[in-house]
Amino acid sequence: MLDVKRMVILRDLAAHGRVTAVADLHGVTPSAVSQQLRTLEAEAGAVLVEREGRGLRLTAAGAALAAACEPVLAALERAEGAVRALDADLRGEVVIGCAPSALATVAAPLVAELAARHPRLRPRIVQADPEEAVPRLRARRLDLAVTYAYPLLGAPPAEGTHAVRLFEDPLCLALPRALLPAWEREGLAALREADWVSAPAPSSCRDMLLHACRNAGFTPRVAHECADLRAGLWLVATGHAVSILPRLMCGDPPAGAVVRELPGPGRTLDAVVRAGTETRPAVAATLAALTAAQPGGGCGS
Repeated sequence: MLDVKRMVILRDLAAHGRVTAVADLHGVTPSAVSQQLRTLEAEAGAVLVEREGRGLRLTAAGAALAAACEPVLAALERAEGAVRALDADLRGEVVIGCAPSALATVAAPLVAELAARHPRLRPRIVQADPEEAVPRLRARRLDLAVTYAYPLLGAPPAEGTHAVRLFEDPLCLALPRALLPAWEREGLAALREADWVSAPAPSSCRDMLLHACRNAGFTPRVAHECADLRAGLWLVATGHAVSILPRLMCGDPPAGAVVRELPGPGRTLDAVVRAGTETRPAVAATLAALTAAQPGGGCGS
């Protein structure tokens, strides 16, 4: 019988390509990952990985087994959920990864809502951007992740996950007041010579800024990088930079920065769980509390 945890390691190797990345994801050493893969090969009776340079690549058998992993995991999650559903007393810890921009408007109200609804359920919030949260969710280090996505970028949902839409979060332009008349006349094209504030690469937020500017006919000159885009508003307030950021991050801008909502789709805020866990009592209760919450805020003037 194949060991499911070892199958997950093989699946993650297929997704990330490096033993060290898989080791970091699971909180173990690279040698432990290699040992688990050797044991899985013995269980499967087939060579699953082979050396390629300084790394490993999956053989045809390894790729086939990795591809078969998700349906197996989802079935096991549903089976475990069916057992847990027999216990009506919700208790224990539920670990929730949350994008930084949603901590105040989503995570904090969620903690209060769960305390009122299920006082014996203990939510633990872990700050994590989607690029980090989704792999940790798939590795069972999170029970749920509050993430965001930009539909215009066309990125597919992560395999083996189930997403619940929470709300839409429009995009806003932040610019110095002196540039406002030019933008109102010409749109983003008026800002082609401006210095821009962006999230560091790789980042879907940066990709969206590039996408918006290129649709306006130019590639922006990214002069400043801020992992916390809200902090970039203070650079805008100096009068020497502009930025695009989600509405959740642009309330109450500093003096000197003007914020205007941009037309068209922005990003979505989603609750993501592993496929098969959405009916597990603790996860279902957390999803219910999340979907009951109403986001607030808006673009300033």
